[in-house]
Amino acid sequence: MRKKNSKDLQKINGELLFTNKYLVKLMWPLFVEQLLIFAVGLLDSIMVASVGEAAVSAVSLVDSLMVLIINIMTALATGGAVVVGQYLGQRKESEAKVAADQLVLFALLLSLVIIAVMYIFRELIMSLIFGRIEADVAHYCDVYYLIVMASVPFISVYNAGAALFRSTGNSKVSMKVSILMNMINVAGNAVLIYGLHRGVEGVAIPTLVSRIVAAVIIYILLRNSADVVHISRKFVFRPQWDYIKKILKIGIPNSVENSMFQLGKLILLSMISAFGTASIAANAVGNSVAMIAALPGMAMGYGIVAVISQCVGTGDYRQVEYYTRKLMKWVYTTMFISNALILLCTPFIIEIYGLSEETGRIAAHLMILYCLCAVLIWPLSFSLPHVLRASGDVTYTMIVGVGSMWIFRIVMGVILGRTLGLGVMGVWIAMIVDWIVRSICFCIRYRTGRWKHSAIA
Repeated sequence: MRKKNSKDLQKINGELLFTNKYLVKLMWPLFVEQLLIFAVGLLDSIMVASVGEAAVSAVSLVDSLMVLIINIMTALATGGAVVVGQYLGQRKESEAKVAADQLVLFALLLSLVIIAVMYIFRELIMSLIFGRIEADVAHYCDVYYLIVMASVPFISVYNAGAALFRSTGNSKVSMKVSILMNMINVAGNAVLIYGLHRGVEGVAIPTLVSRIVAAVIIYILLRNSADVVHISRKFVFRPQWDYIKKILKIGIPNSVENSMFQLGKLILLSMISAFGTASIAANAVGNSVAMIAALPGMAMGYGIVAVISQCVGTGDYRQVEYYTRKLMKWVYTTMFISNALILLCTPFIIEIYGLSEETGRIAAHLMILYCLCAVLIWPLSFSLPHVLRASGDVTYTMIVGVGSMWIFRIVMGVILGRTLGLGVMGVWIAMIVDWIVRSICFCIRYRTGRWKHSAIA
């Protein structure tokens, strides 16, 4: 019997689904995994900086496009995790296993379609998104694009597998695979850039190889029939649309929200490109550091989906509310710690990048703005909506996310950045306004309780 050691627990009928020990066991591997991902991204930027600011700008531009694609696949994986989690909450393990099969199958097929489109229309896509950029930046973009784009199917399979393991509370699996993946990435970067003196391909090739290895390992692990959720040993490439529709009911709105969000950022990045190489490089550094500053909240978001989806599956919304309050407190605490550390380390971060005086000054201002606002606003803007998504209330989150992004971040970004001449700082101020609007909308939705009774499974 689990102890009820809080007044809040007395308000909940029956046992709590998750102890604090379970939650910590779920959350800390997610934190380590996300830390590795973004730390390696930071190391990539630092290593490629030895090639020059043009190379840094090129990698940043293409990575922004890659993030758009990966976000689509991650949203699909989240849809699968929600469906599997709700089935587990209902104690329907056989249905959860079929949903796992269908998630991996559909993720693979969709990723193959995506890379076919990205290669066939490569020149058109690059010209539309990146606009008119300097010749050396354009060359590096082309090289990096051709290599990294081939990794999409592999990162798609890895994301699907990682989401399935997290849905069962086994987040250590994806953490261990991520450690190996990033070790391969960093070692490959060091050899190719510093040893063989390669350019941006020295960053691109290890990325491709590491994602191939991760996909193969996660697929093998998913075939372990001893796990609560696993894919069939006789994996059949035959879609079962009843399950796929449930996954897509979460995945499509989530994909639309994530892709529109990233597309909006790419539009703004195209505008930032016109501000010059210093602004592009400062924006790239600021984005890398911002990802680390938001890392605790991003990591715990995966845990929130796993926990809340199972609570929703049981139909006990008092437990949903209890774990929402608990996990949001954890997000705020960890976000305060991470952003305070970033602020303290800002001068050192600028120094290790070896940026010019102008670029370093812009990057420092962006980092300070981000950290001060993220502590207060970010959790409500990005962590709270995970509760709504895990319950199946994805249409509302999509409408708010896309609407706020395009109306406030993009329109205001253009006005502040270009019209009023604030440059890249104006774009980042518009981003904070977008956070505020999203936070207000999500708080109102949660308080009304209209997100309840939206279970998918």
